[in-house]
Amino acid sequence: MEFTRHKIREYAFQTLFAINANDTTDKELFFHAISRTDEETEIPSYYNTLVDGVIENKDSLDDSIISYLVSGWSINRIAKTDLAILRLAFFEIKYVDDVPTKVAINEALELTKKYSDDHSRKFVNGVLSNTIA
Repeated sequence: MEFTRHKIREYAFQTLFAINANDTTDKELFFHAISRTDEETEIPSYYNTLVDGVIENKDSLDDSIISYLVSGWSINRIAKTDLAILRLAFFEIKYVDDVPTKVAINEALELTKKYSDDHSRKFVNGVLSNTIA
């Protein structure tokens, strides 16, 4: 089965959100559950790159996110959904060479549109648009 990068990002976001809520979440089992595939289906390497990369670089990613927040905002005030999306986008911007910044931002906004509300979309867009300013 072939997965698009868009779909892989969505699965990575869902996995990162689940891991944030329960750090014992098994990313492989979770992938098969959300993708509705059996355990024989090969997990896309880009999924592992995203999930492992965000987990391994969480502190650095959070520092980057904090540096783009307006005065008075802290990372603890960010909705968990939005934080997972921002971490994923910042990871792609900082660590994935073949993903242009604008693509990472657009993909983050698509995830926000699907999994959050209009206020969150504006917030995520505001934080991420500062990365290209």
